[in-house]
Amino acid sequence: MRILSIQSSVSYGHVGNSAAVFPLQRLGHEVMPVYTVVFSNHTGYGDWGGPMLTGENVRSIIVGIDARGGLNDVELVLSGYQGGDDIGDAILDAVALVKQRNPGAIYACDPVLGSATSGCFVAPEVQSLIRDRVVPQADLITPNQFELGFITGTDPHSLEETLQSVDQVRDIGPSSVLVTSVLRPDRPEGTIEMLAVTNDGAWIVQTPHLPFKANGSGDVTAALFGAHLRSSSDPEFALARTASSVFELLENTLNSGQRELQLIESQEAYVTPKYSFDAQRVR
Repeated sequence: MRILSIQSSVSYGHVGNSAAVFPLQRLGHEVMPVYTVVFSNHTGYGDWGGPMLTGENVRSIIVGIDARGGLNDVELVLSGYQGGDDIGDAILDAVALVKQRNPGAIYACDPVLGSATSGCFVAPEVQSLIRDRVVPQADLITPNQFELGFITGTDPHSLEETLQSVDQVRDIGPSSVLVTSVLRPDRPEGTIEMLAVTNDGAWIVQTPHLPFKANGSGDVTAALFGAHLRSSSDPEFALARTASSVFELLENTLNSGQRELQLIESQEAYVTPKYSFDAQRVR
């Protein structure tokens, strides 16, 4: 499967395309990365080097790919953090062009806005861009529970509240939704969940909650789930396999004592994960 992934790039560590591309390639997919920034490291360190690309830079790359016929068989477009209106517009233009070339392609958007612990950390214009213009154009979105609430103007906690918020966002565009970092009050202690909802139903998967934050793990999650869902059309499988792979990646990273994802060291986790977490149908 050919995938167009429009995300950031870092030389040190793994976030954005530097997190998403290798696991997808390890699964055998042909990935065309288009960078929105080219930084030394992710911004969580407080300082970094390198340029931010413009929307016109992104458009120029997309036009060049299209001139080679490279968009004709793209089946999945991925996007993550969007730093401004111009990048967002360029991504939406790229999605429209891909769908002209291949109407069967889907657009998977990770609507990066913030988290329950940090709140919303993107500029107001980016908030509006994602909520009002990007999400309605997406076929699949992969928000965390906080971002789902932000997009829908709700504050979901229980499973039923989260499902209601998902139904609300599905009414405005995306037919498929993966909710990460679901923390419902009645879950067993020391666990965390992900919820997948499509036209075929809803499933939830539960894993142990590892006590640390790993930058880039959401990018890996969104990439794996989008690829598994597009290639298999089986949301239950896509959810279970993604959870199993990402948990192993996070466990390896925690055990390493390193701050950055152990992305390369965990490469077998994407193909044959040693854990097998089952997804349970909830609707």
